[in-house]
Amino acid sequence: MADELRALTGSVTELYEEGGRRRLQEIPGVGRAISGSIVEIVETGELRLLDRMEAEGAPEKAFQRLPGVGPELARRIHEELGVTTLEELELAAHDGRLRAVEGVGEKRAGGIRHALAGMLARSRRSLPERSEALPRPAVGLLLDADRDYRRRAREGTLRRIAPRRFNPAHEPWLPIMEVERDGWDLTALFSNTRRAHELGRTRDWVVMYYHRDGDHGQCTVVTSHSGRLKELRVVRGREPECRRYYAEEQRTA
Repeated sequence: MADELRALTGSVTELYEEGGRRRLQEIPGVGRAISGSIVEIVETGELRLLDRMEAEGAPEKAFQRLPGVGPELARRIHEELGVTTLEELELAAHDGRLRAVEGVGEKRAGGIRHALAGMLARSRRSLPERSEALPRPAVGLLLDADRDYRRRAREGTLRRIAPRRFNPAHEPWLPIMEVERDGWDLTALFSNTRRAHELGRTRDWVVMYYHRDGDHGQCTVVTSHSGRLKELRVVRGREPECRRYYAEEQRTA
């Protein structure tokens, strides 16, 4: 696909202006996900996926942008909750997990929720409405994509990128998968966070970015090590839905 883009006689901007996103998808190897990224770069000069991937690589630094969150509290939030981005912290702030972190409590959790509302509300409604109404992929769809990603990573059939963090040799070791499922553009890759490396979970934690018609977000799929979901893959923060998914899967097996 990169070779096809380099071989173009004109620029991708000209192609987009000529025929929109559909024209971009006529380029061999350019599907819904990649064409969407090209459109975002052409229209805004930025790519939010890269911003989110950078934040995933340095979560503690991102959390310190919040009022009242210093280096030590940022470390505890990251390590105790396993969240890696502001979007994941947003969910934890609303489902009660953030309050359980030492040094937070109800008052500080409320302040963090308020700060996140301002930081993440560029094109959103207020955060409480968003947490209830924001469209997101079903857990079954995410778990199926997670299964496909890990299989293809084992088989070595995915494109690999060389992350800048925790990769002194600049090896292209990180497989990345971009697919479309049920109208959602998905990008999956193993977690490249400090915590994942410390725990030896870089081949277990899968970060999934999703986008559809302006709605976007991310989640992390991991192997559960306790409770009713032990040894099963779960979407972090959506465990109740995962329990229902597996219960239904057992009933229909």
